[in-house]
Amino acid sequence: MKKNFVLGLLVILLAVASCSFTNKSFETNDKDKLLLDLITYVLERGHYEPKDINDKFSANVFEDFIDILDPTKRYFLESDIREFEQYKYQIDDQIKNTDITFFNLVYQRLMKRMDEAKAIYTDALEKPFDYSKKEEINIDYKDEEYASNKKQLKERWRKQLKYNALGVYDGKVKIKNGFMEGATGAGGDLASANTKVELSEADIELRDMSLAEVEQAARESTKNTLDEFFDFVADLERKDWFVQYINTIVDEFDPHTFYFAPDEKDKFDISMSGKFEGIGARLQKKPEGAKIVEIISGGPVWRAKSLEVGDEILKVAQEGEEPTDIVGMRLDDAIKLIKGPKGTIVDLTVRKVDGTLDVVSITRDVVELEESYAKSASVIKDERKYGLINLPKFYVDFDDYTERNAATDVAKEVERLKEAGAEGLILDLRDNGGGSLKTVVEMAGLFIKSGPVVQVKSSGQRKEIHEDKDERIQWDGPLVILVNELSASASEILAAAMQDYKRAVVIGSKQTFGKGTVQNVIPLDNIVRSNEHGDLGAIKLTTQKFYRINGGSTQLEGVKSDIVVPDRYSYIDLGERDQENPLPWDKISPADYQSWEGYIDYDATIEKSKARMAGNQQIKLIEENAKWLRDQQDETTVSLNYESYKTTQEKNKDRSNYFKKLREYDSKLTFESLKYEQELFTQDPVLRERRDRWHTDLAKDVYIEEAINVLQDLKLNTIKKNQAKLAVKG
Repeated sequence: MKKNFVLGLLVILLAVASCSFTNKSFETNDKDKLLLDLITYVLERGHYEPKDINDKFSANVFEDFIDILDPTKRYFLESDIREFEQYKYQIDDQIKNTDITFFNLVYQRLMKRMDEAKAIYTDALEKPFDYSKKEEINIDYKDEEYASNKKQLKERWRKQLKYNALGVYDGKVKIKNGFMEGATGAGGDLASANTKVELSEADIELRDMSLAEVEQAARESTKNTLDEFFDFVADLERKDWFVQYINTIVDEFDPHTFYFAPDEKDKFDISMSGKFEGIGARLQKKPEGAKIVEIISGGPVWRAKSLEVGDEILKVAQEGEEPTDIVGMRLDDAIKLIKGPKGTIVDLTVRKVDGTLDVVSITRDVVELEESYAKSASVIKDERKYGLINLPKFYVDFDDYTERNAATDVAKEVERLKEAGAEGLILDLRDNGGGSLKTVVEMAGLFIKSGPVVQVKSSGQRKEIHEDKDERIQWDGPLVILVNELSASASEILAAAMQDYKRAVVIGSKQTFGKGTVQNVIPLDNIVRSNEHGDLGAIKLTTQKFYRINGGSTQLEGVKSDIVVPDRYSYIDLGERDQENPLPWDKISPADYQSWEGYIDYDATIEKSKARMAGNQQIKLIEENAKWLRDQQDETTVSLNYESYKTTQEKNKDRSNYFKKLREYDSKLTFESLKYEQELFTQDPVLRERRDRWHTDLAKDVYIEEAINVLQDLKLNTIKKNQAKLAVKG
């Protein structure tokens, strides 16, 4: 899907900018045409790497817009596409002339086809499905042709509906079988050796149903879900669909440039303030639902530990109600269903990363900001102490930099860890999606004497070098930085700088996310002198690129770890490379800098760690799990025969259970909160619980264990170096 990450996930430096491109007059009373004119004008003059709006651009917009509207190819017919194709190479001309003929045609046809689809699914769900029949469905719709006629379209709907109902049927059969086996508890509970589930009245009724009645109930549930979805779509206005068309055009420039309608701009401002209300997860649109791409620390999902990055949400139900299928739904609309007031419950039907299906209940809440801030712990091994700082993002208050920010908080934690006797330091940037550039430069200055940290280049301009000019070094001891595929933007800048200086050893994934661009937000009202249409929204525009001090860009390639260790995402497509239309990698001249001279045998330390990792059984099991997850995601053909479906589900569940032993790992490390935090525990038991859980997870973390091993080696080498210096002086 062409939708980029939920707003604000990877913004490095956001500034609300006034546009002063020109005094051009935008003369039109049609709001749609005004928006089209405004946005293309800003893109052509303000984007870091503007594209030629030509026939190739036109064809891309054509294909992407159709794909966004009908990703599962269940609405448009082949004849519709042929009719649309008369405009395939004319959209560029229409954009230049503020002509929206193509959009009008496609929008009107979509509304007609959706009305027809409602009749199709209603009719199809009136007939029982034969789950003994051997047939299958391919849920990878990308290469599927559009239906050539309505008979073929109806058959496509029938298979899709059978697939949707099959999962519901399987769940109901399992509940019924649980009753038949006598595994019931008081109050309608269904209990087994491993699980206890509170059942609804509808579920309790299953015990007296025949399989035919269970099958009918599954169809009715599927129909209710689709009815809710189509009712939801019916509430959308034409302007909502036009915004999607605008963003299809915008998205051709790069995946982080985005148009905000007025209400979406308000939501973006709220998200950038760091306050999140809902389940506490960021989502990315996929053809089969909404994929979780980030779990926000302190949020409901983080607390419940019931979902993980890579899980896909297929259906959404409000507490006690039938679920709504979000397949094919716009991401913004799906998020509206998932979000809700604090304290309410949402039930999510989820396809887990391992391929299994599950219904997860989440109590909505406001994400606790404290868990988005830096936190630290002492790590004890062989009676020696080391420090660990976890940084979820590079936060800052742009209106008042004197308020709490990531750089000053990390500086405080470093000082506290020094006082606690830490002999080495781990900076954990895993899952850190970025933030403020200013805080990155200041943070880098904690670990180097002075010098360049990052290079920034605007289109057609000379590069700017952002430097640390403070010669004080707050931490001159051994340093390890942990990263993964979700470490992005500002995280990559810091890791790259420390790697180029040879100041830290970077441990983690083969490469980080690979986002090396900067965005600015431009309110469109700032461009138009007189406007009778009210708030026009804003555009988030890519205006600059970042470069390492060695001259290479972090764009696409990210930061390659010194010590590569697999994780569960190693073989799954994540990162900038998995986005549509990313800007390319390139390089500029390097900055003038000197490598860190605090280590000896730096390269030997890295080789020693690689040897340890090659023989580590936990690492081998993690890689085995990662390959299995890749195979699960590559498997897109699903049997619609119940026995075959059930066998596959049971096999996947067994395999998933096999990998649960990854959670049983014990590094034998001890973790402690620092003194100032321990004093807070008496007044804040919630904080104590959070830290206890964090420490429990850290003790199972093989990457932390290896980081400590590397710190020990670096410390030993530093001691050897100092001894050698003393020997020379003697």
